[in-house]
Amino acid sequence: MSTAKPLRLALVGNPNCGKTALFNRLTGARQKVANYAGVTVERKEGQFTSAAGCSYQVVDLPGAYSLNAMTPDEAITRDVLFGTRADEVPPDVIVLVADANNLRLNLRLVLEVLRLKRPTVLALNMMDVAKKRGLEIDTAKLQDELGIPVIETVAVKPGGSASLISQLDALALRPRAELSALGAHAQFNADNSASLEETQREVRRILNAVITRHGEEHAIGERIDAFVLHPVLGYVILAVLLFLVFQAVFSWSAAPMELIKSGVEALGVAVHDVMPEGVLRSLLVDGILSGVGSVLVFLPQILILFLFILTLEESGYLPRAAFLLDRLMGSVGLSGRAFIPLLSSFACAVPGIMATRTIQDPRDRLATIMIAPLMTCSARLPVYALIIGAFIPDRTIGIFNLQGLVLFGLYVAGIVSAMAVAYVFKRTFGKNRYTPLMLELPNYHWPNLRNLALGLWERAKIFVTRVGTIILALMVILWFLSSFPAPPEGATGPAIQYSLAGHLGRMLEVVFAPIGFNWQIAIALIPGLAAREVAVGALGTVYALSATGDQLATALTPMIAATWSMPTALSLLAWYVFAPQCISTLSIVRRETNSWIPPLAMTGYMFTLAYLASFATYQGARMLLGGA
Repeated sequence: MSTAKPLRLALVGNPNCGKTALFNRLTGARQKVANYAGVTVERKEGQFTSAAGCSYQVVDLPGAYSLNAMTPDEAITRDVLFGTRADEVPPDVIVLVADANNLRLNLRLVLEVLRLKRPTVLALNMMDVAKKRGLEIDTAKLQDELGIPVIETVAVKPGGSASLISQLDALALRPRAELSALGAHAQFNADNSASLEETQREVRRILNAVITRHGEEHAIGERIDAFVLHPVLGYVILAVLLFLVFQAVFSWSAAPMELIKSGVEALGVAVHDVMPEGVLRSLLVDGILSGVGSVLVFLPQILILFLFILTLEESGYLPRAAFLLDRLMGSVGLSGRAFIPLLSSFACAVPGIMATRTIQDPRDRLATIMIAPLMTCSARLPVYALIIGAFIPDRTIGIFNLQGLVLFGLYVAGIVSAMAVAYVFKRTFGKNRYTPLMLELPNYHWPNLRNLALGLWERAKIFVTRVGTIILALMVILWFLSSFPAPPEGATGPAIQYSLAGHLGRMLEVVFAPIGFNWQIAIALIPGLAAREVAVGALGTVYALSATGDQLATALTPMIAATWSMPTALSLLAWYVFAPQCISTLSIVRRETNSWIPPLAMTGYMFTLAYLASFATYQGARMLLGGA
């Protein structure tokens, strides 16, 4: 039996309660993502049909701690549940999702939603974890206290939503008029003007009635926190973890990178030998393989970096790092809530900037947006790895890899510069006040291998897709600009010197000569505006077309090692610490701030810092190295 019209469900819950995992479990691939009209908040909707034949339309509402909205995400959730958004039909049933391990925080939102007197079901998620930790929840008693169905779920496991679907089927098979009246039976009858104190008092009463604790799980977590959150030792542990990450990025990736590099070179030689000389061979070997292959080789390093980030996130360590760094960030005028967006920016500045929506104060949010691109995103890693691999010896200092030390220093430079810019920004344009960070620290747990694998697969797919689409297209365009017009009769230099790209590079070289950039680097900076890692592919194409005779330049590292000086290499590293060469980042800043002023200001200050830093690095290195 099926309903004539799909039942509309709204998933509501705190951030990190497993709501999105439940949404994915229910809808699978039958979902679409867009933005709510007039705002940048993401809207996720999906569909599914149960075994009983009931059809459902599911909206995953943004995470919220309260219906007294303090952020854009919470405002959307409030407006949809209140039925005040013209572009969103109010849900037939509200599915409240609560983390069973953290009911003290989650129940506040539950009680606020129950005041709406709407048909509601409570899904107690992560019940398997709660039981392992000795947490016993009397769901029958909780159901009596709240007056709504309470269902246990485990969203990350197959079949973990079966009980919830059965409960929803029971509701879907009722007449709509009868379904609409169900919300009036909720037992929490405080009116809408109930204060936070009254709500919290009710939360404590319910918790005392339904929860029994067994075991030593929390005591173990507290013992670990005594070290991790120690005011001195905590910083040492954090520094050591980050240091080990960057050591591993070079040490662990050597073998797979060499395999990819050898494969690309072998393919280039094979194509070169099989195809007759001409435009098509030049496009494939000098344009596509030299450009795309130069970027693809860095996939192992990016995956290793994300393996560590995902592991730290899954284990519950990252919120503790935020807590540890809160006062340090407050000293430069940043909100403690800025840590998570800034940490996200190590992967990519775009989701990091979008994550600033959780920051309540508009000026704190703007300050975080303005410095997020200074965090060393994964797109910079191919550039750093290329230059470090070519110019920094692969040797150890004690037990440490020298190349890993240099990479660690570049990441530190990005963090220090971001803190310095935040300090200046807040003292010049913002309010000089410290906003303490309040967050709920999750329990420690072993990372889920399936989640790690999925996260790495998604990152690999994104990177390879960029290589096969954006980077490929830009390399073809750059190859064309670097190959035409053809050199005149009697020309002795490489064809690229007489091409459109060559002429443009010579003009730009005048601007970049004081910081040590040659015309090949100047050319590569232009397509690099689309995305930072494109610069590596651009260098591969440019140097391949700069090769003379039958030389194959698919190996970019020895080419730049032979043609650049050490001051030039160091100058380019300094440039990429600051330069905002990512159009998608600037466009998301425009969208999030609804103004052109922040992205233009960001472009101006970052290019200025990049040029000044490169100038100081290049000139200083020349003096130290005797005019090299």
